[in-house]
Amino acid sequence: MGAGCLQRRRLGGAVGPMPLPPQPQPDPQQPQAKAKPNILFIAIDDFGVDQLTAYGYGGAAPAKTPNLSAIAEAGLLFRSAWAMPTCAPTRATFFTGRYPSSTNILNAVVSSDLANSEISPYEVTVPKLLKTQGYTSALIGKMHLTGSDLDGGRNLPYGWQTMWKLGFDHFDGYLDGAPYPIDTRAGLSTLGSDVSAGPYKCGFVPRAQFTGGADAGACYQVTGSCENLTVDSDGVAPGRACMERGGIFDPMQSCQNSVPAHLDFTAQNGYYTGEFIVSEADGSARKVTASDPTGRGYRSTMETDRAIAWARQQQGRGKPWMMTLGYSAIHAPLQLPPKALLSDDTLGRNDPFVCYPGSDAEEGPSLPGSVAGLVDPRLITNLMTEAMDKEIGRLLVELELAAWNSDGTLNYQPEKTNTVVVVMGDNGTYVNSVKLTAPGQFDATRSKGMPYQTGVWVPLLVAGPMVKQPGREVPHMVNAADLYQLFGELAGADVAASVPANRPVDGQPMLAYLTDPGQPSIRSINFTEVGTNFSNPQATATPFPCVIEAANTCIVLFPSKAVCEDQSGMWYGPGSAITGVPTPGGFSNCAQVSSLRAASAQSAVKVYPRAQKAVSDGTYKLVRLDRQNCPVSTDIDNAECDGYAQTDEFYRIDTATPNPTLDRDVGATLASPPIATATSTDGGAPVITGLSGEQRMAYDKLKAELDRRDATASYNQNYDSAHCPGDGNRDFAVDQADLDNWKELSQINGGQSSWYDLNHDGKTDAADQAIIQSNMGRRCDPLVVGAN
Repeated sequence: MGAGCLQRRRLGGAVGPMPLPPQPQPDPQQPQAKAKPNILFIAIDDFGVDQLTAYGYGGAAPAKTPNLSAIAEAGLLFRSAWAMPTCAPTRATFFTGRYPSSTNILNAVVSSDLANSEISPYEVTVPKLLKTQGYTSALIGKMHLTGSDLDGGRNLPYGWQTMWKLGFDHFDGYLDGAPYPIDTRAGLSTLGSDVSAGPYKCGFVPRAQFTGGADAGACYQVTGSCENLTVDSDGVAPGRACMERGGIFDPMQSCQNSVPAHLDFTAQNGYYTGEFIVSEADGSARKVTASDPTGRGYRSTMETDRAIAWARQQQGRGKPWMMTLGYSAIHAPLQLPPKALLSDDTLGRNDPFVCYPGSDAEEGPSLPGSVAGLVDPRLITNLMTEAMDKEIGRLLVELELAAWNSDGTLNYQPEKTNTVVVVMGDNGTYVNSVKLTAPGQFDATRSKGMPYQTGVWVPLLVAGPMVKQPGREVPHMVNAADLYQLFGELAGADVAASVPANRPVDGQPMLAYLTDPGQPSIRSINFTEVGTNFSNPQATATPFPCVIEAANTCIVLFPSKAVCEDQSGMWYGPGSAITGVPTPGGFSNCAQVSSLRAASAQSAVKVYPRAQKAVSDGTYKLVRLDRQNCPVSTDIDNAECDGYAQTDEFYRIDTATPNPTLDRDVGATLASPPIATATSTDGGAPVITGLSGEQRMAYDKLKAELDRRDATASYNQNYDSAHCPGDGNRDFAVDQADLDNWKELSQINGGQSSWYDLNHDGKTDAADQAIIQSNMGRRCDPLVVGAN
C-alpha cells in the first residue's frame, strides 16, 4: 500500500479506493471453461445434525425444514461431516483449507484477541483462488473470520476493509461473532441505558396480561413514520408486531408528529437489528447501524435480501460468481422470529407464553426476571430454524434456481441450473438448543465448543448440475477444510499450483463424490480442534469467567456480561449480581468461581480446556483435552488456576439412525463411556493401555495423528519467536517483503495489533522492525504435517 493510500485511509469510517491486493492471475495459455458454475455457499450458525429430519434426527419435536430437505433430496447428503467446535476456526478453515493449528485461529475471535489469531491477508483464500478462474466473490451476513471493530479496532488492522483485503469483491455483513444482545428495554430508554437491565427478555413489549405489557400503542419507525397498533387477529402483541416491522413500540400511546425522545433507535436488539459493514471491490467501505432503515428488520430476512440483491446484479456480467451467505441463525441470542415466516400450525407461532411464561390465573400475570424463565429454548430454536428454512427457499426461488409448487413446496431441479448449492453448519448446536430426545438424543454438555460428536458433527448438503444420482447419501468422512478443495475443483482452479508447495492445505478433494457414486473414501482420518487464541495485552475489554450452567462449565472467553447472559451463562465478571462475587471488579478466573461455589455448597464446575482435539477413522475416535487445574481454595479472592493435565479418551462411534453411538458424557442419559482413558500431568502425551488387537491398531493410528497435530500447533504458536522470527507473511523467508509489510502495518490503526506484531505485545512498532532486521536473509524450514 502506498503512502498516499495510507493517508486517505481512516479506520472505522468510509474510505476511498485503495489498490487491490496482489492476486493470482489466470494462465493465458490454459483454455478457459465456457460455463463455469456459480457457487452458492450457505453457512448456518451453530447448526448440528441433531436439528435436521433429513438426517433422521430432530428430536421428538423437530423443526420444519422442508426446503433444506428438498436440497438434500435434489443433491447429496454427507452423513459424516465434521466442522471445528466453534465458528471462527471453522469459517477460517472454509476459506483457507487449513486446520486451526495451521493458522492459529483456534477459537472464536473476540475483541481482545490479537490479529495473529485472525485470518491473514497473506493467505490464498477461496476468493483469491477463484479469481484465477475469473470469479467474482461476495460474502453476506455472518463472517467472523477476524475480530470485530469493537475495542477501538485494536485487533482489526484493516478495519472495515478487512474482507476486501481477504479477496472478497463485495461484503455486506457484520464483523462480530453473533447478533448483539437483545434489548430487554424494548427500545424504551426510560428504563436506562443498559440493554440487559430491562424486563422484556424477548425484545418487545408483551400483551397487557403481563406486567409492563400493553394491548395498544404507537409503532414508530426510524424514518419518523408511525402507526397505531392493537392486538391482531391472532392475538399477537402489538409490541411484537412493531418489532417485526423494524420499529419501536411506545405502549399505551398514540402517534405524535415527531418521534419521542425516549425511544432509542441507536441500540441493537438481537435479531431485529444489524450493524452491517459494506465494502466493495475498489476498497471503499461504510457502516450501516441500527439507526439506518436498512439496518432494521429480521436478520434472516435482511441477510437473504442482501444476497438476492447482489446475485441479481451479477446477471449479464458474463463472469461466474461465488456467494457465501452466512446466516446468523441459530446462534444465540434466541429470539422469536416473525410469525409470517412460520406455518399457521407451528407450535409457539402466536403463543405469548413462549416469551413470557409464568402467568397464573389466581395470582395474576407476572414477568420473569431472567432468561431462565423462558419456555424450553429448543422451541424458540425450532421457530428460528423454520424461519431460516423459509428464507432459504425464497432465496432459491428469487434467484430462479427453484420455483414454488402449487402446494407451497419447493420445486428444485439443480440439473437445470448452472449453480452449485452447498449448505453446511459451522459447528455443532449450542447447549440450550441441542435435541436431547429421540430420534437422536444428543449431549448438550458436550456440544458447541467441544470436539465431541454433538459439537462437531454437522450437516453438509451439496446440489448442482454435475451431481450424479442425486438423492443419495455419502457415508465417507469429510471435513470443513475440504470445502476449500471443492470450491477450487468446481471453479477449475489448480489448488496445488496456487498455494505454496512448502505449505500445502489440509483439505482433501471432494468433487469425485459428486460425479462418481462409486467413489471410495478419500479421507482415512477426520480431525477437529479448538484452542486458545493469542490475547491482546493492549485490549480494554478483557474476558472474565462465565458459567454455562447447562454444560456445567466455566469459560473465560466472553468480554461482557450481556454476551455471557445471551449464551445462557452466569456472569462472574465486573457487575456480576451473584452473591459473593466482589464488586465492581468481579472474578478473573475459574478457580475463584469453583471456590465460591464450593463455599456455598453449589455443584462444582468443569473448567473449559485450553486446547481440545479429536481424530476419528470413522469407527473409533480419540479425544485429547488439555485442561487447566483450578483447585478450590478457602481464600476465594486470591484463588488461581495453575498447571495443566492432558487426558485422552478413546471411543467407538457411529452415525446410525435414529440413534447414533455418540461420545456422550458418562453422566448423561444413554451415556457412552469411553473404551479407555489416560491422563498425563508431566507434559508428555497420555498412553492408553489394555485394548484389543483391533482397538490397538486404530488407537495407534489416531494417537500418531494427534501427536503430529500437537507438534503442528506448537510449531505455529511459536513460529514468530522460535522457528522463523521476522517472517510475518509465512513464506519461510525473512526479506524485504517483510520490511515493506511491517512498514505498512506500523502506520495503520496507530501501529497496534497486526500480523507483524512479532512479539505479540499488541503493537506493531520498532521492536518488531528490529526482529525483522536482525533476521534478514534467514530461510526457514517448514513443518509439514500431511492431511489424511
